[in-house]
Amino acid sequence: QVQLVESGGGLVQAGGSLRLSCAASGQTFSWYAMGWFRQAPGKERELVAVVNWSGGSTVYADSAKGRFTISRDNAKNTVYLQLNSLKPEDTAIYYCARSRERFLRAPPTLNIGYDAWGQGTQVTVSS
Repeated sequence: QVQLVESGGGLVQAGGSLRLSCAASGQTFSWYAMGWFRQAPGKERELVAVVNWSGGSTVYADSAKGRFTISRDNAKNTVYLQLNSLKPEDTAIYYCARSRERFLRAPPTLNIGYDAWGQGTQVTVSS
């Protein structure tokens, strides 16, 4: 069973930046799409950004476009989420996830497309 461990969250002022990392166990990391999702208090978990197995295809939520960047390093079994120009409404727990299927050309954009989740890392943006 894969283990996903997020890190890099914290408290930052509006306009600041953070870089989230998600390290995966095992030797098949490069076979799967990876995603970042977030959940704010009282809200459902939502897509932030996802990337296919090779890194060649990405999808971003409208709220993330132009501010956030997802990337992956298959040699390090790690997926990253660069958060720039942060806003108070970005405050949430950020989760990384691994897709159910292997070698998908397009990464899934729905939560149901992912079956392994990390424990989450808190991002708090103050105004």
